[in-house]
Amino acid sequence: MRKAFVVVSALLLVAFVMQFVFAAVGAFTKPEGDGAYALHSVNGMAVIPVLTLLTIVFAVLAKAPGRLVGLAVLPLGLVVVQAVIAMLANASTDAAGVSTPFGLTIAGLHALNGIIAVHVVVNVHRAARKLARPAPVDATHVAIPEGEPA
Repeated sequence: MRKAFVVVSALLLVAFVMQFVFAAVGAFTKPEGDGAYALHSVNGMAVIPVLTLLTIVFAVLAKAPGRLVGLAVLPLGLVVVQAVIAMLANASTDAAGVSTPFGLTIAGLHALNGIIAVHVVVNVHRAARKLARPAPVDATHVAIPEGEPA
């Protein structure tokens, strides 16, 4: 289960990295339209949550320490915060539907929260890799069978 925890946390990290790529695709798509951020939306609202849930499940099955399980849960909360930030930013327009300075400031928090989420996932993946490493054998504690010379 520990190897599976490493693999799924790596996939989660890749999904988060791709989220930034998909945001750039949306930002540079011309002409702009509702579908420009489709990949970003699907990845952020479906792929990342599913991979986060799998990461949590494998952390528990790998018998990870409680702190690591909690760290694995954190990206799920950050994804919810991302959705709320995006809704607030999109709702913060003037009467003509044009972005306001307040709305753009909120949108900036969307990027900042994404950076924090990536940082968390990097730490989850590092900890999963450390957990999956075999424990070193201490030669001073190796049992010598009876009847054999020490």
